[in-house]
Amino acid sequence: MYESRLQPLLPRAEFMERVRRHAMASVGILAVSLAIGVLGYHFLEGLRWIDALLNASMILGGMGPVDTLHTTGGKLFASFYALYSGLVVLAVAGILFAPIVHRSLHRFHLEDPDEDANSSQKS
Repeated sequence: MYESRLQPLLPRAEFMERVRRHAMASVGILAVSLAIGVLGYHFLEGLRWIDALLNASMILGGMGPVDTLHTTGGKLFASFYALYSGLVVLAVAGILFAPIVHRSLHRFHLEDPDEDANSSQKS
């Protein structure tokens, strides 16, 4: 997926396209995760759609639920959704930062042409 250290640095336009693709994948993951939360709160706890959205958004964002849960199914769902949301946040952060970190490390590891010329002259 990414270029190896022996390949040249990706041109800026292609790099920005890579960042865009990663951002779109992150938005997709977050949208699916939010939909899971909204559906779970709506059908398991009986919350109105807007309240289900609020609760799912708050848990996905790491803030915690807003409404008090009354059913066992709703409480179990909220527990597993909170754990899932923590993993989603870490995964999305990794997906978003991967191309930037890769480009930084790739640039750091590129061979310096002056260094190669100097080392061959010393031999």
